[in-house]
Order: sequence, then structure tokens, then C-alpha cells
Amino acid sequence: MDSSAAEFSPENRSVDESQLSGEGGDVYLFSWVASVEKFLKTAPPEDIKTTQKDLETTLINVITSRELYPPPGRALRNLVASCFQILYTRGESKNMFDALIAFLKVAGDFKAPADRDQHKIASLYCIGELMGTFGAQVMSFMTEIATVAIKTYRSSGTISLRYHAIVALRKSLSTARRAATDSATKDIIKQMKSALNDKSLPVRRAACEALMVMYPLPGGDWTASEIEAVVSLCVKSLDTADQITRHSLAQLVGLVLSSSQTTVVVPTQDTTKKGKKDQEEDDDPAPVAAPTGETKTILTLNDMLHQLSTHFNKPQTTHKTRVSIFDFYSSLFTALGPAFIETNYGTVVQHLMNDIVNNPRSSMTRYEVLFVRRLVGILLRDLIGVRMLGEQSQIAAIQELSKAYLKRWPALMPGSTAPSAHVLAIVLKEVAGLLQQLGNAPPPVQEALSEPLVTLLSHPSHTVRVHTAWALRIFCFSAPLRLPKIVINAVELLQRDINLLTGQSQTQTSPSDLTSRALGHAYGLAALVTVIPEKPLYVSYDISAKVFDMAISLLKRTGEHAVALAGVEVETAWTCIAALMTLGPNFVRAHLPQLLVLWRNALPKPPSKDTAARTAAEWGFLLHVREAALGAILAFLRHNAPALVTLDVARRLTTMLSNAFLFANAYATQAPHVEDPLAGSEHSRGGDGPSLRSREALLRRRVFQCFALLGTGSVPEATQTTLLQSVIALVASAEGFAGSSVQAAIASSSGAFVSLWTTYDNYAYGVTAVEVSENASTVTDNPDDPSFGKYRLNRDSIEASLDDMLRIPILQSAEHDPLAICQSRDLTTESFWPEFPPPLTQAVDTGLALFARLLPLQDAASAARLIVLMIDSVKSPKYDKNIGRKAAVQVNATVAIVLAMRQAMASPSRHVRDAFGSTNVTTALSSFLKDGLIDGDPILRSASSEALGRLASLADNQFLASLMKTLVDQVVNNRDPQGRAGCALALGAIYDHVGSLAAGPLLKTTVNILMSLGKDAHPVVHYWALHSLSRVVNAASLAYAPYVSSTLGMLFKVYVSPSHELEGGSLSNSNISGDLPAYQAVCQIIDAVITVLGPDIQESSRTRTLILDIVRRLAAEEDEGIRVEAIRCIQHFLIFAPEHVDVPELITQFRTHLNSSRRPLKLASIHALYQLVQKDALLVSKVGGDRLVEELFAMLDGDPSIEGVRKVISSWMKQTVVYNPSAWIDLCQKIMSRTTASQQATDAAAKGGAGGFDDEGESLSVGMASDATAGGQTRLTSRWRTQLFALQCLHDICTTVARSGRKEQLDIAYARSVGVPVTGLLVSRVPDLIRMAFTASTAYVTEIRLEGLVVLRDVIEVDYESALLLEQHQAPITAALTPAFTSDSTPEILASAVGACAVYVGCGIVKDVNRMGRILKLLTSALEQCKGTAMLSLGDAEEGSPNASAMLRIATLSAWAQLASASPAQKYLQDVVKPYRSTLASLWIAALRDYASVRADSEAILDTSSAPLDAAYSSLGKDMLLPYYTESWPVILNAVATAMESRDPFILGAMEGMDDVTAVSKTDQSARSEPTAMFFIVFSLVYEALSTSTPYAESSSATAGSTPLIALRAMKSLVRREYSGKALLEPTIFDELLNLWYRMAMTEPPAVQIQLVEVVRVFAIEQGQGNKALDDSTSPVMVCLRVCAYILRNAIPGADRLSRHGQANPADRVTLIKVSFDALLSIAASFDAKVQDEIRGVAISLYSDLLRDETSEIDFAGPTLPALKTLLTPSPNQQVTEFFSRVVHGLLSSCLLNIDEMRGRVGTITTNKVKNNFLAAVLILTVIPSSVKVGQGVISRCCFLIAEKLSDAHEMALTAAHCAKTLITASASGSVMLRQCMRLLLPGMVEYVAKVAGMADDETALQSHLPAVGEIIKAFGTLFTSIAEDLRVRALGVLLPTLTLLLDPSQPTPSPLHTQALNQLLIFASSSPVAFKEATAKLDQATRERLESAVRNVLSSKAAGTAAHQAAKPQISLRSF
Repeated sequence: MDSSAAEFSPENRSVDESQLSGEGGDVYLFSWVASVEKFLKTAPPEDIKTTQKDLETTLINVITSRELYPPPGRALRNLVASCFQILYTRGESKNMFDALIAFLKVAGDFKAPADRDQHKIASLYCIGELMGTFGAQVMSFMTEIATVAIKTYRSSGTISLRYHAIVALRKSLSTARRAATDSATKDIIKQMKSALNDKSLPVRRAACEALMVMYPLPGGDWTASEIEAVVSLCVKSLDTADQITRHSLAQLVGLVLSSSQTTVVVPTQDTTKKGKKDQEEDDDPAPVAAPTGETKTILTLNDMLHQLSTHFNKPQTTHKTRVSIFDFYSSLFTALGPAFIETNYGTVVQHLMNDIVNNPRSSMTRYEVLFVRRLVGILLRDLIGVRMLGEQSQIAAIQELSKAYLKRWPALMPGSTAPSAHVLAIVLKEVAGLLQQLGNAPPPVQEALSEPLVTLLSHPSHTVRVHTAWALRIFCFSAPLRLPKIVINAVELLQRDINLLTGQSQTQTSPSDLTSRALGHAYGLAALVTVIPEKPLYVSYDISAKVFDMAISLLKRTGEHAVALAGVEVETAWTCIAALMTLGPNFVRAHLPQLLVLWRNALPKPPSKDTAARTAAEWGFLLHVREAALGAILAFLRHNAPALVTLDVARRLTTMLSNAFLFANAYATQAPHVEDPLAGSEHSRGGDGPSLRSREALLRRRVFQCFALLGTGSVPEATQTTLLQSVIALVASAEGFAGSSVQAAIASSSGAFVSLWTTYDNYAYGVTAVEVSENASTVTDNPDDPSFGKYRLNRDSIEASLDDMLRIPILQSAEHDPLAICQSRDLTTESFWPEFPPPLTQAVDTGLALFARLLPLQDAASAARLIVLMIDSVKSPKYDKNIGRKAAVQVNATVAIVLAMRQAMASPSRHVRDAFGSTNVTTALSSFLKDGLIDGDPILRSASSEALGRLASLADNQFLASLMKTLVDQVVNNRDPQGRAGCALALGAIYDHVGSLAAGPLLKTTVNILMSLGKDAHPVVHYWALHSLSRVVNAASLAYAPYVSSTLGMLFKVYVSPSHELEGGSLSNSNISGDLPAYQAVCQIIDAVITVLGPDIQESSRTRTLILDIVRRLAAEEDEGIRVEAIRCIQHFLIFAPEHVDVPELITQFRTHLNSSRRPLKLASIHALYQLVQKDALLVSKVGGDRLVEELFAMLDGDPSIEGVRKVISSWMKQTVVYNPSAWIDLCQKIMSRTTASQQATDAAAKGGAGGFDDEGESLSVGMASDATAGGQTRLTSRWRTQLFALQCLHDICTTVARSGRKEQLDIAYARSVGVPVTGLLVSRVPDLIRMAFTASTAYVTEIRLEGLVVLRDVIEVDYESALLLEQHQAPITAALTPAFTSDSTPEILASAVGACAVYVGCGIVKDVNRMGRILKLLTSALEQCKGTAMLSLGDAEEGSPNASAMLRIATLSAWAQLASASPAQKYLQDVVKPYRSTLASLWIAALRDYASVRADSEAILDTSSAPLDAAYSSLGKDMLLPYYTESWPVILNAVATAMESRDPFILGAMEGMDDVTAVSKTDQSARSEPTAMFFIVFSLVYEALSTSTPYAESSSATAGSTPLIALRAMKSLVRREYSGKALLEPTIFDELLNLWYRMAMTEPPAVQIQLVEVVRVFAIEQGQGNKALDDSTSPVMVCLRVCAYILRNAIPGADRLSRHGQANPADRVTLIKVSFDALLSIAASFDAKVQDEIRGVAISLYSDLLRDETSEIDFAGPTLPALKTLLTPSPNQQVTEFFSRVVHGLLSSCLLNIDEMRGRVGTITTNKVKNNFLAAVLILTVIPSSVKVGQGVISRCCFLIAEKLSDAHEMALTAAHCAKTLITASASGSVMLRQCMRLLLPGMVEYVAKVAGMADDETALQSHLPAVGEIIKAFGTLFTSIAEDLRVRALGVLLPTLTLLLDPSQPTPSPLHTQALNQLLIFASSSPVAFKEATAKLDQATRERLESAVRNVLSSKAAGTAAHQAAKPQISLRSF
């Protein structure tokens, strides 16, 4: 089909009817209408008016006519309606009446047959769209539309027709509601209310939307009873509604209830209504009369909320309705808006707690408790906490929750009641969430929480204790300054509890609250210990030792006490030990032997015949002890493997785990005989603890977890088999059932069992809680992540979470595994709250994980045996009485197989393929999995399909073929939609997992089946078929290309097919299609197709247009899920064909989505924007402008949980900031000028205290405040993370602009000179930057203060041209640094500030030491403190922990090191550093020594260390200090190297290890043989740094890149005798050093090798002294020589060289070549003359290689010629030998040969080579001593070549002229050889001048020869002056005629050649007049006249000039001033 046929244009405006009847008629029509839409959007209005009449007729026909046109499906009717809207907006709207009448005629024809339904739907749709846009202009239609719509709704049998009737009515009402009569309005409302419970769900949705247009009713009609009635109707509708219908109902309820908060005037006589709304709860139930005329809300806030809670708590309300009522809550809170919720937060929480959580129904079963907790959590956390509360409100919320709940336990006042445990659990979780969101805890928050959190640890409820421990952990993480006190407090409380317990154990009765208190404090302490590694600077490590000792002593005492008390002691002790494991290997290593003994005692081998009859309490204790000990082992394995898990440890742990496993089995055999008093207890850990069954499950869970973590290497095979068998027995057997068999049997026989996923009892027959969704491995934990959206149908994460609650039979909670408290987590990033399933389910889950881990490692026979065992177990007849267990077991077995397959495919070895691919396994598995595939359970279906896909990829082709055949048969023969959907899923999974290569032959079959299933009318079938097809397209990639056009055809058919519409098809189909959206799957396929086509999409315009048209239509759908998918398609389209997309329109569209209230759309738009910004930020800037950036910042501030916004802003900024930094700084300034909530709270708390700033700071902060506050209103607030991001942007602005190389940004003078306005430049914004840094430095939030210091450093470090610039800001900078030293500063801030102070001192703003003031004073006081061993305290900051002190010490030394390193360049710094040289030297060396010992992991850092740590736990400190040392040691080493280079005596003393450094003797250190005391420590650091550096690495920080250079600088000094003595000559050390040098010579870039050559040179010269056997090939000097030669040889380019220097800087390489030649000669000087000569010969030979090279276009020989000169110039006392003469002769000959070789070749390489060889040859001739003889032939050849090149092209002529001039100049020295050269060159020079003179007519040729002729003329001048007077006449006889040729006296303006020649002639005349006269006389007539004329001209013009000058003398002109 020709693509042009479907194009509309004013000339070709009719539809080609012949195209409509064919196969692709509907596609043709669609493309034609799409081109109409495009025309209408872009054409000028005149063209539209000329075509309007025809267009209207055609478009109306498309919708209404049934003869010619195909039925108007969804795609067509949407397009046509869009065309009408544009037509009547841009064209004339007078014909709209006719169009509406035409549509109404079709829609109102009630006698029409059913096949007209499509046309009716299309007509109704168009009416709706037109009325929705233009309804206000055509109100007269309203009544008729209402009549038709209501009649259609009531009478039609087609669901989609009824739906569209209501939609059209709703759209019309939205604009023309006023035109509807009262009776019509009442009828509409009545009908719509009845429609709320219609059988059809789409009709209900439409009714909701229609009612939302009608409500709230005007005036007095809107009453409380009306509101109540609507809510009741909606609640009634919930039980049969699907998710999208619930969403619509929720929107309606949200609108209706929120409208009840509008105020109405109270009628006078009514005294029964409640009075004005109370903010707090209304305590007085008596009615209060409101005074006349006062206003009140329709419902009070509590009454409004009761509307929902009453329904929620009714006994008969179903589970589904209860979940859905929370959808209502969510919608209501959203409708009320953030401001309302912030104001009434307390009331809302109170309602949820009192009316929902505390209602008896909510705590009837354990499941109900967790269910309500989860629902309330979703509201409080995900909705209100994350999306509604600003920072200010978060702080207020924490205070409110603390005051109203946390502080009210225990109830101390008489009459007050404490909140219930259920309430406290929810509140604690919410407080933890709020703290994580805040990210810090301002003083009011600390006040509110620090006490109650510690008090609540002793709550009797286990749940509350665990929740409190978590909240406390997060609190201390947010407020680390509180950590030390709370930890000590917790230790003391626990100690007290233990003493009380043991004291009472004598009386044998311990009150239960004491045990709960002890356990609570243990959990609290455990939680706090895990914060220590995250905040190591705040706590002293001796606490951990104390806790460990306490735990050990407890364990030792347990044997003395009764079982109940011993149980508490055991749990307390092991919990503490488990927490200590998080401190990592450095802490645990020392205690490991002791721990292994304790574990062995706790887990003994059970006796083989254990017949002792034990009581339930004893069994409970024994199980408990083992579980607790295993918990500690698990923590050990999590945090200390693999460092401490050696083979021996692993073996011993395996034995212990096996013992525990055997014990669990022994108990299981005894269990039936043990009476368990708690067996019926539902509650986990009530007052009495868990039942024995739970205890056993908990023990098994730990055994499985430990085995899975320990890995399989150390587990014997027999143990593996028994473990696998026990897992099968637990998860897949009838015996593994822990519920009541009787109840199960009743449920089975009565048919009460419906589905596992609706068995809401927290056990669900023992099914696993592991989710195996498709691609589960890629699903992230972040529900807002876009990749997650696919699995949640692109729904809002809150709606999706609530929807999930309908299918979760097992709820998780934190208290199910208290050990999670002891797990280290990164609490900074996400809001984290760990939750686990209940014990019995956990045992199943961990069993499955272990099964998956072990099964792939078994051999084929064992694997087959185990799989058959499991499948047989599932098929056992025992389940007949327990259908529920059978279903659970089938799911468990399938999940086990999927997990094992995933594990197997993660590393598919030969062994795994043999095991899983064997026929026994495949046969057993395939039949089992096929049963799951055709099951009605979607979870089982999806798991089975994945397992089949993975199995097919591991098995052989034969299996694959038979599997495909079975699936095809199933599809053909099985008409059950569930089975067909399962087969479709399996086909997609098989192709995806097998891969397109192996499954290539199956592609055709797969595609055909999936396409035909995709057209099936049943939603389950077509959705999963389309979904699988998208997987196949993605997996097949390019192989799919042949099927693209048929696929697009099929997708279009799906799009226009009525059965695939959301509301299409039969009643049952349309009711289930809500959760199976076909169009989203269509988008996913189109997306995959775009990727398959790739850049080829440009080729076929038909395919491209069709794709774009379909995607545009889908993007305009109302359903947001479809729009999200369509945006993804557009994103991919933009990658391959951006020019076909209207990007500005897209950006506008995305901006609309950004402001939408719907989150999925926002997220999709952000991701698309990010892509656009990355591609072309300037275009986005043009379209979006500053407003868009501001909107993005506002979005970031409004809801920080929306990911991606930061990326968009950063990418945009980095690309555009260099063009306009000022605009970006303005944006950041806007945000920085606001205050943060933490700041306000802190300021309010500090109001009473004295001001902390000095005057300078005061003025600065006032400056910022005045920007922000106008007229004294409250300052705007902004979240601190937004401010932090703004500061990070400022940092990026400074670094990006500084690196961009745009000089005008940093130099005002330069900017003015190039005409750039100064106002927008970075330089002009320095004061603002400093002011913002000051604002940040005075903030409360640590992160902001740190980032503020970074920005301040940026400002100081930027290299401004004018140093004065910063001088004027000296005071503000000082003021901005000062707050860093206040009392509330954390160690990190102090360290950063010390660094900033050093940068300030070093930048040269102030060069006078006496004027540096307090900044320098701070540095010096820090340094003074470093001398002692006391803790450091800087400024007003409090003394910190030993770790903090050590870290500050490192920071201080590093800061001084920076100053010292800069001092050689900045002279004034020498005065700063000088007084402290001796202190610094010893401290620096000590710091390097400490770093070395930390690195070497030596067991104890020496006591004399510069950073004293707690001696016992110095190893712990290592982990913490290592990063600081790693960052600082290169800086310190640099300072040490600088001092060594300047021969500082103090450094030498420090290296000697002296404390009193001044005592270094001045004796000659260079003769020493022993190294200094510290030599090896420093040398080893240097050596290691060099041996681990990676060349050309993209280093993350500047220091990393320069470390090798610093290390080499240090090595250069260290190899000197005064430091190393003769230590380095020791053979092994010398060999190692040599290896390092060679490695660096092979791999490092030239910049590093330059330093390396220096090191080798110094080493050779220093260590070579006094060595006799110098020319011995193994002597160190000889070896050094070889290294240098090696480096040099590789630096010289050549075909056989390593090409690794290719990416290096050429200038560095040139320097390297020069330095290497110098080094060769320097080292050679220590040998005798013969060897020196040979070395010189080698060097000259290497140089000749350089001259011969033609591999590189870069010129390396030219810049290195000075090195050649050095080589050719022997030292004065050196004899010139025969050898040297031969070498020189050879070099000269090779130069001439090189020149000859290049004849006839052109190009840069040729030019360079010839030029360099000429220059080298001339250099040789001019510098060699006269005693070196050169052959006559060589000289004549050389001169011949020069003369020849003179007549060559421009560039070579110039070189030749240079050479000639040089030789002639040098010949003045009288050398016979050079005189000979002069004779040989002269004829060629004369000839060249004559040649040029002949080019007088050719201007351009003359220009090109000008420089060369100039050189020749200069050479003539030199030649003339160098000959004796008597020969000058003869010389002039040659020179005068030659130069006269260049004269042209006839020209009015003399040419440059003329001037040059004439000037030289005049010089001849003046320097030797007699000879000149004589020579002139001998010239022939013409030449002489020419000469005289030229001379006369110049003399007369000179005379005229002199006269004019004298005449002009007396005048004074002021013009020039």
C-alpha cells in the first residue's frame, strides 16, 4: 500500500474508497484520519476554513455511516472526536449544531439492530467530547442528551453502550449542568445512585464519575443524611468491585466526605445539631446550641471519619470491604489536602487509634491485629507521612505522637489509661519512619523521644519492646550526639535488671515484668550496639567490651538458676553477643575461640537414645537455648564471613548446626507425647512466650538460615541429603501441617475452602510467603521504581499496596524475628523497617531457600530421587480430607523448583545441566508443572511457567520439542481460559529463558499461537498472550524483524476490537478485564517492536507513521496506566527517530503530568524528561525555561520520595551552567534563603540563649534573612534535603565552570575585553556564594553544614585572575568558617572546617601572618594539641570520643601538610609553617607510621602513636580510621617529600625517630651505611602506592590521580644516602625495587615516568659512590643505566615500540625524552672515559632512531634537539676519541639518508622528518669539536641538499634557509669545515634569490617565500661581516647583483622584498663604504642605475620625513590623553 495514499491535504481531501473495502481498510482509514488531525493542528486557519465543509461530512460519515466505512472502533472514534475538537477550536464552530444533531440521531435510534451498537457508541463518544469542550456554547442540547443517555443506560443490553451513555452524560454535565432542569437533575442522581450497585463494573465506574460532577449538591440539599446515604451505597458496592472500580468509588467518597467540611450557616431554630467543629476530640456528648447566624461544617471532623469506621467495624463486613474502606480513607485524606491533614494530624491519628485499632473486632485474631496494623501503617506512613507532611509538620507529628501515646505509658496518674500495645506498636513504627524521613533530630524531637523510648523498652508486650528497640536505633542514628549517654544508660539498666533477677532467683519467684524488662533492655542495647559501626566517631569502644563481658558472665551463670530465669538470661546474653557481631572481624577475631567454646556448649550432640521424659517447660528451654545460640552464629556469619570463617571454623560450625538439627528432629519424634500448655495460643510472644510448635519452627528456621549462609563447601553430602529430605517433609507433606486437622477436614468437605490466598489466618495451610513473580530477580524494593510499575499495572503504589492486602494470607511483622535488630543496615538511604512472616511460615521460607541452594549441587541420581520424592509427596492421597493443605503443598513444591532453577541458572555448569537435564528429572517435573500451568491459581500458573521455561533452557532440544508439542495441543484442545492463559505464559517464558539462538526454530510457531490467543475475547487469555508476546519480542530482538508488520496489524485489530476494550465484551468478561488491561500489554509490545526496529525505523515511513499514530492515540487515553506505557514507547521512539516527534509539545505534555495528582504519571514523565535533558538540555531550556527548573525544585521539595528529579536537575545544570552560571546560582539562592523546619525548631528552642554569632556573622545572616522576608512575615521553609541538593548544585556549578576553561567566568578584565557583560558571570556572584556558605554553616543539620564548607572551599580554591577579588570578602569568609567550631559541631564538621581553614590560609587572600587572625589561631591550637596525648577539642566544641579525636588529629596534620606542600610556591606560607617545622616533622612521620600499622593490620598500634586509641580495641578503631588515613596520607607524604627536597634537618631527625628533633647532628649523613629508623616504614608505603597504582585510571578524586607522582617525589629523596644508607643495595630489596621500576616503565604514563627517571638518576648518583666495579654489568649504577635506556627507548616513537603512550600528553612525552637523555649522561659521568664514550654512543644511536621515525604525526624530534646538542658536546676535560668521531659521522650520514628517503613523499610526517633531519645535521656540523673529522663527501652532500631544498616548496625552503644561515653564521668561528660549507652553499643561495626575484608578478608565491628570503638576506649580511676587508670587494661582486634583483624602484609603495634587500645594501654601504663604492663601479649599467634609483628614493623620503618632524615639534597635543 502506498503511504502517500493515506495522506490528507487540501488538494487531495477525499478518502480513497477503493482502499476501504480491502484487507487493510481500517488501517488505511485510521492513517487517513490521523493525517487529518495533523493537518488541523498545523495548517493555517484559511486552509482549514476552505476544507472544513468536506471534512465535517467525511468525519460524520466515518462515525455514522455503515455502508462504506469499517465499524468505528475505539481508535477511530477517539481520533475523529479529536479532529472535531481541533476543527471547531481553530476553524468555524457554526456547524457544530448540525454535527451534534447527526450524532444524536444515531445515538437516539432505539429501534436499530444490535450491529449498530458500534456506531451508537462512537456517536455518544463524539457527543461527550464535543460537549466536554464546547458545552457552554450549546447548552440547548443538554436536556435531549440527558434523556437519550438515561434511556440508553436503562434499556440497552450492551454494557459498553450503557457505559458510554453515562460517560457522554457526565462530560455534558461538566460544562452544561445549568441547562438541566430540576426534574432531570433529580432523575440523573437517582439513576446514577442505583447504578452504583449495577451488575456491570464499568457502569458503576461511569456512575461514580457522573455523580462526582453532580456532587456536592447546591445549597440546603447537601445534608449529612445525603452524604451518609452515598457512603453507604458505595460501601455496599465494594464487595463485588475490582481494583479500578474501587478506585472510582473511593474518588466519589473522598469528594463527598471532604465536602462535608465546608461551612454552612446554622438555621436559628435548630438546637439539635452539634456546635462548631472541635479541633480536639469532643469529650462532652451533650448537644451544644450554636448562636444564631454562626457557621459550622456539615459534619464535624470526627463524625465524618466515623462514616467510614462504623462500616469498617461492623461484624458482617467482609475482608475485601474492610481493605477497600481504607481506599476510601486514602482518597478522603488526599481530597482534604496536605494543609488540612497537617492541621488536624492529632485528630486523624486519634480516630485511627481509638475507632479502628482499639475496636474489639481489630484484635480478635493475630491476623486481624497485623492486618489493621498494616492498613493503618499504609495511611500514616505511605500516604500522610511521605506525601503530605512537610518537615515542619513531621516534627510536630513526632511531638504529637510522643505526647499523646508514647509518654502515656505507663499510666501514672489515677484515672488515666495507658495506650494499648497495638496502638504503641503502630505509633513507634510511625515515629521511626518520621525520624528516617527527617534525617536528623532537632532538639524538640530529642526532647520528645529520648525518655519515652528508653522507658518503653520495659513494656510487657514483646511486640512493643521490639518496635521500641528499632525506633531507638533509628533515633540514635539521627541524633548521634545522644548515642553515648543512651548506650551507657541501657547498659546500666540491663545490669540492674540482671542483678534484681539473680537476687530474686534465691526466692525462686521472679515477677514477669522483670523478665520482660530485662529482655527489653537487652533488645534496646543490641539495637544501639549496631549503631556504633555506623557512627563510630561518637562512642568509645570500651562499651562493647563491657557488654561482651556481661553476656559471657550471664551465660556462665545460667546453670545455677531455674528454667524460667535461665531462659531470660540465655536470650539476653545471646542477643547482646549477636549485636556485637556487627562490629565486624576486627572486634570478633579476639573473642572467636571463646565464642566457639560457648557455642559448642550450647549445641551439644543429642544422645542417641534420649528417653528422659521432659516437661513442656524443659523442652521449651532446650529449644530456646539452641535457637538463641544459633541466632548469634547467624549474626556471626552475616557480618564476619569470609574473613573469619576459615575451613576449620566452618567445619566446627557445621558440627554444631548438625547437632541442633538432630535435636529438632528428636523433639519432633517426641512432640506428640508432650503436653503443650500454649498450643492454642494465637499470639506470638504473649506474656508466656511462644508455643512449643513455634519454638521448634524458630529453631528449624535458624538451622536452615545458618546452613544456607555457611555455604555448602563444608557440609558433608550425607548431611545435605538429610537436610533436603527434612525440607521436603516440612513444606510438601501432610505431616508438615500445623493447623487443626479437624477444622481442615470440615472446610474440605463443606466446600468452605475457596483459595489459599483468601485464607486469612496467618498460616494458610503452611504455604510459603516467598513471592516468585515473573522477573522477581529484577524487581526492586522501591514500589515507586518505574520498573516495578510493570508488575503493578502502573498503579499508584498506595493503591497497589492496599490491593495486595486482598491476596496476602500471611502478614509479616518486626517482632517475628527480633534478631533483625542486630543486623547492620544503611539507614541513610531508604526508610527501612524489617518485617518477617510468623515462625511456622519462616521455617517453610528458609527451608525453601536452603533447598534451592543445595539441590543444584546434588548429582543427577540424587536430584532425581529428591524431586520424585517431593512430587509423590504432593500427589499423596492423604490430602483428600485436607484440600487446603494440598493446594499449599503444590505451591510450595512449585516455588521450591523455581528457586532451585534460578540458583542453577545463575551459574549453569556442566554438572547442573546434567542433573536438571536428565530424562528422569525432566519427565517428572514437566508433568507436575503442567498441572500447575492449567490451574486456576494465577500465582501457581506464573511460577509453573517460569519453572518450565528455565527447565527447557537446562534440558536438551528433544525435551524442548516435545514440550512445545504438548503446549500446542493443550491450546488447541483445551477451551478453558485459565489453561490457555497458562500455556501462553509458558510459551513466553520458554522463549525468554531458552534464548533466541536455541529457540530460533520455535519463533514462528510461538508468534502464531500467541497472536491468535491475543485476539481471543476472554480477558485472561488475551492479556497473558499479549504479555507473553512482548516478552518474546524482547527476547528475540533482531530475529523478530520479519514479524513486525503482521504484529502491528494484529495490535491495531486489538485496538479497534470491541471485545478488548476495558468495558467491552460480555458481562463477566468486562467485569474481570479491569485487572487485565489489554492496552497496556499492547503498548509493551509496541515498545519492544520499536527496540527491534532500532534506527531502521527511519527507513519505512508507513511503519513509522502507524506506530506513532497508535502511540499518540494511546497516550491520549484516559486510563493513566496506558498513558504511562505510552510515554515509555515515546521515550524509545525518541532514541531512534527524534526528528519525527514534536519535542516542544512533548515537554509541555510532560509538564502537565508533573503537576498531575497522579503519581505514576509524574514518575513516568520525570524519567522521560531525564532522557530529553540528557539528549539536549539546551532545547529543554528553550521550551521549559527557568519555570520548569523551579517546578522541578518545588516538586523535589514537596515530595522528596519522587525519584529521578535530582537526576534531571543535575544533568540539565551540568550541560547548561557554563553558559549562564548566574541563573543557576539564583535558583539555588532562592532555596537557600528559606529556612528549614529543623532550623526553626532549633532556633525556637535556643531563643533563650545568647546569640552565637559575632557582628560579621550577624550582618551576613541578616542579609540572607532580608532577602527572604518581606514585611516581617514568617520565612518560607524548605526541606533540608532540598537545601542540601541546592548546595551540591552550587558545588557542581563551581567545579564545572572552573574546569570548563571559560576564562571570562573567572576574570572580569578579560570578560570586559571580549565584550561579555559582567553581571551574569561566576566572578560577580562570589559574595552570594559566600553568603550561602555562611547560611549553610550556621544550619542545624550536619549534612548542610558539611556541604556549606565544601562550597566555601570551592569559592576560595577557584583560580580567579584577580587576587583582590577575595581580599574584599576576607571578613565574610572568616565569619562563615567560625560557626564550624561552635559547641554543637560534630567531629565531621570540625575535620572539614580544619581543611577549609588550611585552604583559606593557603589561597593567599592574606599574606601577612600577623593578619591571619583567628583562622590561623585555630590551626595552631589544633596543632599544639596534637603534640600531647590528650583528646583534641577545637574552638568551643566539646571533647569527643577517642576515635573522633584521632580523626581530628589526622585532619589537622593533613591541613598543615597542605600548607607546607604549597610553601615553595607561595613564599609567605614559609613564614606560617616555619615556627612549627620540628613539631610537624615528627607528627607527620608518626602519622605515616600509624597508617602503615593500620594497613598492615598489626595487632597493636604502638602506645607512642600520634593517635592514641583505646588500646584493647585499637583494632576496632582501625576500620574506622582507615578511610581518613587513606584520604590524608598522600597529602602528608607530599609535605614530607617537600621537606626532604629542601633538605630540612627536622625531617631527617624525625626519620631518625628522635623526639627532640633539633638534635640532628650536622655530620655528613651521605656516607652512612645504616638506614634511618623510620626509613622502611615510609619507604614501604611509597613502594606499595607505586606498585598498586593503575595507569591512566579515571580517579575519583584529585589526590588518587597524583599519588604516584607524590610517591615518586618522596622516593627521590628516600633513595639518598642520608635516609637509606646502603639498605637499598641489599640484593633482594634492590631486585624488588628494580622490578617496580620496570613495571612502571612499561605501564605508567609519561608524566609519571619523568619523575621515575629522576628517581633512578638520583639513586645511581647517590648509591654509586665508592663502588669500585663500576662497569660490572650487575652493579647498581649499570642497572640504573639500563632502566633509563629502556624508558628512553619506549618513549621514542617507532613501529616496534609499545603503543601505550598513545593517549598521553605529547608535551609530557617530549619532556620525558629530554629528561632521559640528561639522566643517561648524568649517570654516565660516574664511569671512566671509555664507558662514558660508549654510553654517549648508545644515546646518540637512540636519538638517530628518533630522527628515523615516521610512525607519528606529532613532532617529537624538533623539541628534543637541545638534548642532541648536549650529547654532541663533550665535557671540557674529555678527549675526543676515534669512536666518538665515527659515531658522529654515522649520525650525520644517517640524517642525510633519512632526507633522501623522503624524496617524492608528502604529508605532515614527511615534512617533520625532513625538517628535523636538516636541523640535526646542521646542529652536528655546528657543535662538534674541531678535532672531529668529517668527510668531504658528506659535507658537500649536505650542502647540496640544503641548496636543493631552497628551491623547494615554502616550508622546506624556510628550513633550508635557516640551515644555511646557521652554517654561515657558525663559519665565522674560522672552522675550515664550515668555511667549506659556506663556499658550497653560496651558489645555491644566489640562485634561490634570483628565482624568487623572477616571481615578481605572482603575489601569493612571493608572500610564501618572504620569510626564507629574509633569512637568506640575513645570512648574506653575516657572511659579509665575517670576511676580511680585503676580500669584501669580491664578496660584494656576488652579493650586490643578487640583491639588486630584488629591488623594484618603480613601485610607488615598495614591496617587503624590496625593503629588506635595500636595508641590507645600505648596511653594506655604511659598514664598508670603500669596498661598496668599488664594487658598485664594477656593476653593469642597468643594475647600477636600478641600485642608485632605489637608494635615492629612500634617502629623499627620509629627508622629507625629518623636515616634517622638525616642523611639527613645537605643537602640544592633548588628544592622546
